[in-house]
Amino acid sequence: MIGKPEEIIQWLFQQDREKQFEIKAHKEKRSLNANAYAWVLITKIANAMRMSKDECYLTMLKHYGQSEIVSVRSEIDVSGYFKYYEECGKAVLNGREFTHYKLFKGSSEYDTQEMAILIDGIVQEAENLGIDTLPAHELERIMKAWHP
Repeated sequence: MIGKPEEIIQWLFQQDREKQFEIKAHKEKRSLNANAYAWVLITKIANAMRMSKDECYLTMLKHYGQSEIVSVRSEIDVSGYFKYYEECGKAVLNGREFTHYKLFKGSSEYDTQEMAILIDGIVQEAENLGIDTLPAHELERIMKAWHP
């Protein structure tokens, strides 16, 4: 039940005296967090660019996201191991061929600084396409609340 103290007290008096209840302050749920906002903009950008959301998301990760390079023996199929990646070269070491992959970390794993960089890039892309974005103060609010 959600209500003012007097309403809750009256409601409690009508309940079974053997039951236990937990009371806590009601907080409005935030309708938008940083990751959700990123996806709202990614969807709008994808629609404007006539591409899939996943394709657009990967593009944003490539341009503004966090990545690292790993080398794997070339005969190994990495598609089951990595979610967001691209091949970026090959090399031979001790007679074995290795393929180098650039791995992109998904945004849900970002810390506050990493997410701020990604969101800034996505916002810039959206604005370049004429897509409305949140005012700076609202964007700052959702970034302050970001915690992966």
